[in-house]
Amino acid sequence: MGQLTLEELILTQHAGAPKLAIKADLKGKTVMVVGANTGIGLQAAIHFASMNASKVILACRSEERGKKAVAEVEKATGLKNAELWLLDLSRFASVVEFADRFEKEGGRLDILVMNAGIAVRKYEDMEGWESTLHINHLSTALCSLLLLPRLLKTASDFSVQTRLVVVSSEVHYWTAIKEDVRSSPSILKKLNEREYYETAIHDRYQLSKLLNVLFVRALTAHLPSTSPLIISAVNPGFCDSELRRNVTEWTPPSIEHEGKKLELVAWTSEEGARQLVWAALGPVGDVNKARGAYMSHNDIMEPSDFVLSKEGKECQDRVWDETIEILSEVTPKVTEIAKQYVSA
Repeated sequence: MGQLTLEELILTQHAGAPKLAIKADLKGKTVMVVGANTGIGLQAAIHFASMNASKVILACRSEERGKKAVAEVEKATGLKNAELWLLDLSRFASVVEFADRFEKEGGRLDILVMNAGIAVRKYEDMEGWESTLHINHLSTALCSLLLLPRLLKTASDFSVQTRLVVVSSEVHYWTAIKEDVRSSPSILKKLNEREYYETAIHDRYQLSKLLNVLFVRALTAHLPSTSPLIISAVNPGFCDSELRRNVTEWTPPSIEHEGKKLELVAWTSEEGARQLVWAALGPVGDVNKARGAYMSHNDIMEPSDFVLSKEGKECQDRVWDETIEILSEVTPKVTEIAKQYVSA
């Protein structure tokens, strides 16, 4: 694919969401959905719970909304296999505490879906990092890395393949890491500058989704090619979810006047959730094709031209190194995990 215009996006949305093309018996398995209190995360949790998972963990920031989400899962499925675990990606300490608790109490972990994210158009500082960069990339990466040993241990203990799915977006096609950022000593620190942010406000959400794709590809590249853990990025489509109702939050200025057309062809949250389920279970036949893949519309798609370019590969490597360095300052466990589980 490589590229995606707004017109192409509208046409694919208008064609409708693919049906849930894959199901599985998840008996005995544990699924965790981070960002599951509403929208596609909640609907994905319902799908997983209905597949007889022994445990579906809904990781949510709000206890009140999380409890309501668990009740919705139980009402939709008639099952009592959903649990609420509190997690606030706006605080690194919360992510560390969450992972520590899971290490002690969680047991096996077969599928991890990193769905939480924000789309805003104002600079907000969170622990020294711009909020979108903090939540959509750094905390997502931190949670993924801290739970990596449990995913690998589950694979080893039960002789299964485990899955990590990071929710990205088709909007990653609409951006690139520009030369002025690439030429700076640190890509992430440059993106974190308030002055830079204010010159590229409309681009921030797309950039965070591009970072998701780069992180998935980098983490996959640093694991053995035969690793029992399969990591993928997925596009849920443009959905009428809480995150994306204000399309102008992330629509580029050049096409913002057209952006409202997307609202007319938005999928439901349940339709978007189907893509997350497919990414966690598919593809049928050879799941190894999913390693490091960008998935969309129940298929493995080519990511953006930038991702596949020489500059994209260089940025992938740099963003990986910078992310590990930054998160190692949050907790030494990241350093330990990087040394033990991923190659240099």
